[in-house]
Amino acid sequence: MNDKEVTKEKVFIRTFGCQMNVRDSEVICGLLKEEGYKIADDTQDADIVLFNTCSVRQHAEERVWSEIGRYKNKKIIGVVGCMASNYKEKIFERAPNVSLVVGPQDIHKIPEIIKVLTEDKVLFERKIWETDGELRPAEIYHTGFYQDKEHAYVVISEGCSNYCSYCVVPYVRSALRNRNYKDILKEIEEALDRGITKITLLGQNVNAYQDTGHKPQATSSPKPAACSLQPQTLNFVKLLEMVNKIMGLKEFSFITSHPKDTSLDLFKVMADSGKLKKYLHLPVQSGSDKILRLMNRGYTKKFYLDLVHNYRKMVKDGVLTTDIIVGFPTENEEDFQETYDLVKKIECDAAYIFKYSPRPHTEAVKFVDDISRAEKERRHRLILELQKEISKKKSVKSK
Repeated sequence: MNDKEVTKEKVFIRTFGCQMNVRDSEVICGLLKEEGYKIADDTQDADIVLFNTCSVRQHAEERVWSEIGRYKNKKIIGVVGCMASNYKEKIFERAPNVSLVVGPQDIHKIPEIIKVLTEDKVLFERKIWETDGELRPAEIYHTGFYQDKEHAYVVISEGCSNYCSYCVVPYVRSALRNRNYKDILKEIEEALDRGITKITLLGQNVNAYQDTGHKPQATSSPKPAACSLQPQTLNFVKLLEMVNKIMGLKEFSFITSHPKDTSLDLFKVMADSGKLKKYLHLPVQSGSDKILRLMNRGYTKKFYLDLVHNYRKMVKDGVLTTDIIVGFPTENEEDFQETYDLVKKIECDAAYIFKYSPRPHTEAVKFVDDISRAEKERRHRLILELQKEISKKKSVKSK
């Protein structure tokens, strides 16, 4: 009887945050199942509980700390994901019941770490697993584990290099790293073989995707031009065109786009591709050019409005959603009103509205958080009420 056959531990993964974390949890589950571990349906039935965490907002972190404190009698409790990178050894100090802390880039090591812990936890030296800036091993995306039987998330890139001043992602997930396009297509084909016909391509900024190792097909010319021998870039638009041609795929989409990297070519392929959903999530964050500069977003209000205009002109009946942050440092009433007016003008189908909270390691943490909690809540409420009215009006029109 081999090790996989005698493994009895049941693992439950509690996922916090975005779709990227949902996919990471699936990857971890797939890797654990390959090593003989069982995936528990709830914490009561689990020997091991892993918290796959998010650090984008303070509220998300507070929920994790609260949840960790509830578990005292589990064989192993682990913190993986963004909070592992964000807090490192401090997690052991704040939560002594935690046994392992693994950053996003080292999730492939979790089965081996758990194996060592279960064999001799007393002798195991608590440490942080965090590899900075390395692409995960390609094989971890091919375990075939998906929560949904009809839909699958497919990661096309890891990390982010935008360094928006409020955002912790580049510090906890490292700089942008793009997966090989052949490996992405292979993963989609594998999902189709399992009966999954709907796909969402994932990245912190999908529009920045590039595979610079892509080479053109050989030509019939007896003496090809010198440039044809060099590697060429396969960008996000080209990747979408390739995915659209995959036989058996019924529908696919992507998230998230960054306005500064969004092009008319993207809108064209969205309009022309029969399988690609006419859906664009395009976070604006603020309607004030002053605040956009402080956020290091890389575009102006006019640039964003032009994008929205072209999207709606080129992608007929395209759905548009956005993100808004209120209460960013120095945001005065005039700045807020510009954001309010922008929301009113663009009339998104939905908007996700957040109150600014300082994040460790970011540039904005150096700014004075000078907007009171009450004022942030007021601004949040006003835009939320406005968006509810817009969404209701658009819903009535569509009927």
